[in-house]
Amino acid sequence: MPRSTWTPCRDAIRIAPSLLAADFGALTEAVHSLEGTGIERLHVDVMDGVFVPNFTFGTDTVRVLKRETSLPLELHLMIVEPDKHLELFRDAGADAITVHYEACPHLHRTLVTIRELDCRAGAAIVPSTPALVLDDVLEVMDLALVMTIDPGWGGQKLIPRTLRKVAQVREEITRQGLETEVEVDGGVDATNARACVEAGADVLVAGTAILRHEHGPGAGVAAIEAAIAG
Repeated sequence: MPRSTWTPCRDAIRIAPSLLAADFGALTEAVHSLEGTGIERLHVDVMDGVFVPNFTFGTDTVRVLKRETSLPLELHLMIVEPDKHLELFRDAGADAITVHYEACPHLHRTLVTIRELDCRAGAAIVPSTPALVLDDVLEVMDLALVMTIDPGWGGQKLIPRTLRKVAQVREEITRQGLETEVEVDGGVDATNARACVEAGADVLVAGTAILRHEHGPGAGVAAIEAAIAG
């Protein structure tokens, strides 16, 4: 089953810095500052101003990122009609592509298509969407992303109630005997990282807590790692 250039490790919690929190005028510098911190992927939020009320990165930016780093690029498409753009983002350099349940009327087909493009396939849900909508497509997913904020902007506070959905997704993955990763995205920092892991997360997306840490990205990563370790 071909995938991207990294293999998830079930014995370790992964931290995926979100470039949404970076200085867009110094994006490559932000990426370089994350290399050597122990992280193994970058989270790239693609927003179209329609699905969410904000605009961010497009294919040209992804191409630049791919040229600047060997870290795998995990694209989170917060856009309408993502099926029209899957191949474009793959060609630009995506190693993983996550789409939203709320934007995909034929989610199973979309996920299968992403895998056929030799990318890891993920599906995301927003806080108002119940966890059970993913149950019937988990077997064709590599990544289940539970948003713990309302999508659109970084710097928001994690909504505590959403961690119940993290636990529900983890329970269903276990019940089906799958290896699908559970990713938490939104407001993750050192104060709640352990709670996310205890709820069932394998991957923690963190932007502000890392890229805007007062002592630099490396210190931000280390703070979250220390919080997980307890």
